[in-house]
Amino acid sequence: MGAREWALLVFLLVLWGGSFFFAEIALAELPPFTVAELRVGIAALVLIGAVRAAGHPMPQGAGPWTALFVMGGLNNLIPFSLILWGQTQIASGLASILNATTPLFTVVRAHVLTGDENMTGNRLLGVLLGLAGVMVLIGGEALRGLGLQLAAQIAILGAALSYSLAAIYGRRFSGSPPLVTAAGQVTVAAVMLLPVVLIVDRPWTVALPGLSTWSAILAIAVLSTALAYVIYFRLLATAGPTNL
Repeated sequence: MGAREWALLVFLLVLWGGSFFFAEIALAELPPFTVAELRVGIAALVLIGAVRAAGHPMPQGAGPWTALFVMGGLNNLIPFSLILWGQTQIASGLASILNATTPLFTVVRAHVLTGDENMTGNRLLGVLLGLAGVMVLIGGEALRGLGLQLAAQIAILGAALSYSLAAIYGRRFSGSPPLVTAAGQVTVAAVMLLPVVLIVDRPWTVALPGLSTWSAILAIAVLSTALAYVIYFRLLATAGPTNL
């Protein structure tokens, strides 16, 4: 990784870190699956528009879209739903700490599932130091809820595990433009989430949210999802999953 990749990685972490803050605001007025659907739905509209503006063709045929359905499930549908539901039970600070275990899962999974990203002492030490750094930055106060609301905490860890599998599976998109892969991924995630929202959340029964909620939704969709995943797929192709 060169200086440009490191700068993009830091920017990506800021975008993803902000998603917990934006989600906490949105969840005050909207149910979790509805927030997840708005997140990927708006991101899909933005990214499809960007793909058209850039002149890229969207994937053709069953094979590429099947792969995108798997990626959308692992990288959006499962983790977004689990994290947003978990944040209705626990504070965003604790949720972000638990989600910071993603690199640890990725290093272990990549060692087992790939032939060229083996676990090393330096990688494992780096992951543990990074996790400790997240805990220090957020503060020990967030850890006081650890062990309470166990189901929500397991849900966040499940999301981290899903993200780690997505990072490894996503290597197959290295030959595709990051903008196209990001657009396809969130589009299929929006399609898969829609029936869940209609059956579970019944959003038409929820009061119309206020300006702060819509602002948070736009931020989490455009910044923490659309822009973030374009950077993510670019880095995944150049840096590899164990560096993300």
